[in-house]
Amino acid sequence: MASFGLKVIRGLFGAAERIAPRLSGRAAFELFCRTPSTRTLTEGERRAIGRAAEFMTDARHHRLKTATGCVMVHEFRPEPGRAGAGTVLVVHGWRSRTEYMRALIEGYREAGHRVISLDLPGHGQSQGRRLNMVNAVDALRVAGEWFGPFAAVVGHSFGGAVAANAIAGSVKNIPPLMADSLVLIAAPSSLPAIFADFSRLLNVGPRTQVAMADRVEHLSGRPLREFTGDRQLAHAPVPTLVIHAQDDREVPRDHATRYASAGSHVRLYWADGLGHRRILADRRVVERAVGFVAEHQEPALLH
Repeated sequence: MASFGLKVIRGLFGAAERIAPRLSGRAAFELFCRTPSTRTLTEGERRAIGRAAEFMTDARHHRLKTATGCVMVHEFRPEPGRAGAGTVLVVHGWRSRTEYMRALIEGYREAGHRVISLDLPGHGQSQGRRLNMVNAVDALRVAGEWFGPFAAVVGHSFGGAVAANAIAGSVKNIPPLMADSLVLIAAPSSLPAIFADFSRLLNVGPRTQVAMADRVEHLSGRPLREFTGDRQLAHAPVPTLVIHAQDDREVPRDHATRYASAGSHVRLYWADGLGHRRILADRRVVERAVGFVAEHQEPALLH
């Protein structure tokens, strides 16, 4: 049963669709971009952050300025005696943070990589309460200017979509992010589909949806319909590994197959039975993700 608050929001958007769809569209877009407050962390999330506290002390922490605020970047050096495999950028998903990417980070460190893990705007130790594709891609731009080029960019969930958009140069006036390979784990491949799901949930009507799409084009310089993974990866043929579970309830399997349809440079690996979040800690997933980067690494980055 829908909560009372959700029922109120659905009623307001239903009324606004008839009265002021453009104003309603701006409001819906801002609600879409609103990030969870750190005060709303669940007990499980707090325990996970606590368990990773010692792991986080291994990192050097950098606060970097973006076009809209500051983001925190965590730099993990390779395990002693294993350096020389280049730099990997790791990007978490919505309502996530660097601590939850621990298994992947440790896997790449053990393989000799320096790992740069970015807390997206409004998440982890970064500032703000607003996250969208534009300020996320801009955050990756800044990380690339400071720590790139990268042997690979590795993203989970929304972080995977951000990584694909950054490499494809999808946001106008932000140059493509340079990387030898791309690893997408449980990543959504269609921003229009995400907007459609959001609209169904909150009873956002068709005229309000048009206003939301107009807001996307105003901020990004490109129409909403162009933000699909198959289109992006077809125009940016970087060797890509897509890892997805067919039982993922948050990002359906169709998103993975859409990425895979971009061309022969995209490889799809089904990690069934791992859902949307457990997939991050699975040993076989980590091994496959690390091995794919080693397979496609440019010799110039081996320093």
